[in-house]
Amino acid sequence: MRMDPVNLYDYEARARKVLPHNYWEFIEAGAMDEMVTARNRSAFEELTLRPRFMRDTTERKIATTVLGTDISFPVMISPTDAHSNAHPDAECATVRGAGMSNTLMMCSTNSNCSMEEIAEAATGPLWFQLSHRSYDLTENLVKRAEAAGYGAIVLTIDAPFPSPKERDIRNRYERPGEYGNFREQQKRWSETNGAHEPPVWEMQPGPPITWRELEWLRSLTGLRLVLKGLRVAEDARMAVEHGVNGILVSTHGGRRFDSTMSSIEMVPEIVAATSGKVEVYVDSGVRRGSDVLKALALGATAVSVGRPLYWGLAVNGAEGVHHMLEILREEFNRAMAYCGQSSVDHLEGRLLNIPREWGPFRTENDIADHLPFAPYGRHHIPRRHIGIPPAAGIAK
Repeated sequence: MRMDPVNLYDYEARARKVLPHNYWEFIEAGAMDEMVTARNRSAFEELTLRPRFMRDTTERKIATTVLGTDISFPVMISPTDAHSNAHPDAECATVRGAGMSNTLMMCSTNSNCSMEEIAEAATGPLWFQLSHRSYDLTENLVKRAEAAGYGAIVLTIDAPFPSPKERDIRNRYERPGEYGNFREQQKRWSETNGAHEPPVWEMQPGPPITWRELEWLRSLTGLRLVLKGLRVAEDARMAVEHGVNGILVSTHGGRRFDSTMSSIEMVPEIVAATSGKVEVYVDSGVRRGSDVLKALALGATAVSVGRPLYWGLAVNGAEGVHHMLEILREEFNRAMAYCGQSSVDHLEGRLLNIPREWGPFRTENDIADHLPFAPYGRHHIPRRHIGIPPAAGIAK
């Protein structure tokens, strides 16, 4: 019997066996009743693909670009916290795994390794996720990221207030490892206070960052700017007006706030609102290569994965992250072939069946309103080709 994992769920099951209970709970936990965590998965499962045959798809182009940066397939690593929960080499192991798969890693402000250490270990492209805590700290982080060779700033906008997960409260979870990006600040804080206590930026929320501050943030750097956590059309239009370069539609895997729609459900609304003027990415709930094709068919440029990177790390370090990504690559490549597609840059329309009352949709007109005529994302999908064939109506 084959013993190595053959899908991401195999990695999940093995990670659960090897990780301490509190660390496993931290990785898997969602906010409050964890409805969004579950919905992130179920919403993908409700979408179905329409296979096409009798075509020559022997050669398939799955490599793509994100903000002009080449990646070998449209899957990236999401910015996530405290990789030492899963492996002692923490983010340095993760970035080595991402490099083996020739894809991009987004690195967290609250990583165990510093951004410079991650960059030193990297063989692929990097973006830096920014959590705003104060103007001085933000300026320090942004300038360090630019100096270290990061290609973009990914500003998290949907965490205005701390949101402890109930599983962590019950388990009295304590974060392992240090805050790699704040060693100097921690040192100065400890010298001033004479004790090793949690740093100020972890104890208190930072000052709010609003649309007004984006101009200030842009003045600090020439790096591209991606907004992470944006989920509605109104904010997407504001993002375009303020000149952002990308939007990462994300629920943090349902870890911050409950009782919302899933990430994938909001992609059509945001793609329609931005009219192809910015790239749109999506995370939360991606577990199969077919999920990647579904996201692209809705107008996303690429997806990113969060929890699965911990599973790969826990099972086999950098090699586990690499193998996890390669499983997604093979599944995505297979889905492309079965749907008769030869290039991610030229996906045809009518790839998806969208059920009635999926996401924000209630009628065929709703779907038409949210899925505009070409250009549709980067794939130029005409409105009339979205969903199932017109003669059949919309699947119930």
